[in-house]
Amino acid sequence: MKVFEIFKSLQGESSFQGLPCVFVRLAGCNLRCAWCDTKYAYRGGKEMTIPQIIVAVASHKTPLVEITGGEPLLQEEVYKLSAKLLDRGYKLLLETNGSLPVNKIPQKAIKIIDIKCPGSGMQDKICWQNLKKLNPTDEIKFVISDYEDYKWAKFIIKKYGLLKHIVLFSPVCGKNKKLATSISEWILKDNLNVRLQIQLHKYIGVK
Repeated sequence: MKVFEIFKSLQGESSFQGLPCVFVRLAGCNLRCAWCDTKYAYRGGKEMTIPQIIVAVASHKTPLVEITGGEPLLQEEVYKLSAKLLDRGYKLLLETNGSLPVNKIPQKAIKIIDIKCPGSGMQDKICWQNLKKLNPTDEIKFVISDYEDYKWAKFIIKKYGLLKHIVLFSPVCGKNKKLATSISEWILKDNLNVRLQIQLHKYIGVK
């Protein structure tokens, strides 16, 4: 597998925010979101076998693991890696950009599916069938760049009945210092049962 990096940090996003987590970042991505903050993982990385990855993960002695990217589902071996980590008792998060089918991800893994808002420029790449394959523990993320993105995300939530899952609204980091405040005001005004998610790792100075 082409692995860009494996590291331990605090989980900066999702409902697991703040917990120690081992990240397996796979290299390569099929999208080019306007606000992408991991462009460095588009290329590069090094070849690692699944046993090598598992040894690297185990060295951090942390029960929570996230497979991320790039886009991890571009590599077919990700499903075998996921199964092996689950077999070893890890709680596994798998974050995907939502453009590829998620049906082969092991049931016990917690999927975090990013639904691309118009501000990303990638909203036409969404695999909408994924929203029919969600488990109760799976989470949905919208990265919000402005009020138009917010309104669009609210429409998608209603259209697909997503509030039975944890729904995360994440402001584009660095675009507008007041964006998080604005999103919180919109959520409160609409009494929308979603979770505002500020990227914790960018505030505490770790990965």
